[in-house]
Amino acid sequence: MEQELTIQQVAEATGLSVHTLRYYERCHLIAPIDRSANGHRRYSSDDLRWIELLNRLRLTGMPIRQMQRYAELVRNHPNSDFEERRQILAAHREGVVEQIQQLQENLAVIDWKIQNYTTLEAELQAHENINATGDDAPD
Repeated sequence: MEQELTIQQVAEATGLSVHTLRYYERCHLIAPIDRSANGHRRYSSDDLRWIELLNRLRLTGMPIRQMQRYAELVRNHPNSDFEERRQILAAHREGVVEQIQQLQENLAVIDWKIQNYTTLEAELQAHENINATGDDAPD
């Protein structure tokens, strides 16, 4: 028998809050979760993998509506609509690649600024050392 996880265990495993997990279920990003006899949610390993995918899509900026459409296609058409699912992911991938390129450009500017300050600090330190030893006094 497969191990079932509580909502707290899933929250801990995914880094999402219990509130977010309930929200994902309410807005149909997650299929209705099985319940134990006492009514508590019991997540399967498949549920956990799905939530991890959703988390990655969210962290890469996919809008909730697009995630909902993707989830709907997976849930309602598990053996068809591959083209639309692929198109959704391909378009999202393109946006992620653009974000990465922009981040790399921004990082290059930050690196340049750090190097510039390092150079200025070294020049200032050298100048202070010269003044402290009197080596810049005329002969």
